[in-house]
Amino acid sequence: MENWTSSTKIEMLVYDLYKLRSKKQTLKSIVFSQFTSMLQLIEWRLRRAGFSTVMLDGSMTPQQRQKSIEHFMTDPDVEVFLVSLKAGGVALNLTEASRVFIVDPWWNPAAEWQSADRCHRIGQRRPCVITRLCIEDSVESRIVMLQEKKANMINGTINNDRVAMEKLTPEDMQFLFRGN
Repeated sequence: MENWTSSTKIEMLVYDLYKLRSKKQTLKSIVFSQFTSMLQLIEWRLRRAGFSTVMLDGSMTPQQRQKSIEHFMTDPDVEVFLVSLKAGGVALNLTEASRVFIVDPWWNPAAEWQSADRCHRIGQRRPCVITRLCIEDSVESRIVMLQEKKANMINGTINNDRVAMEKLTPEDMQFLFRGN
């Protein structure tokens, strides 16, 4: 790791976490990524910056998973919980955190919504802030645009929202009904 160079996203995350710390807010944060290798890089960088972290990923046993959750929830020194999107996006109640960072977009916007809801639960006493880190004019930004179209389509179907339906292109409709 000595020759590793950090990324814009990781440095932005470190900057945001420093800002939270400098405001003397005792806020805990959850960082979601779909890639465990990205979480490991973030963990390395955050520890070098003086942040105490714990991680939860799909390789953990149920006992390790529970220990990691309890450590985050009960240890006041642990500021950041690094969570694999697929391993920790559902069935967690993490009301100790009030900040969520989504490091990379997932094709399914509902997976991100569920992840963000880990801190926005019954018992939460602070406002929750969700930050999505996305590089402008990248594949990720185009994934986010597709997510927005999917969300508009869902809202248009559920809420019969004409404006949302009008934003769909003929290609979107063809894909929806034909698959290609």
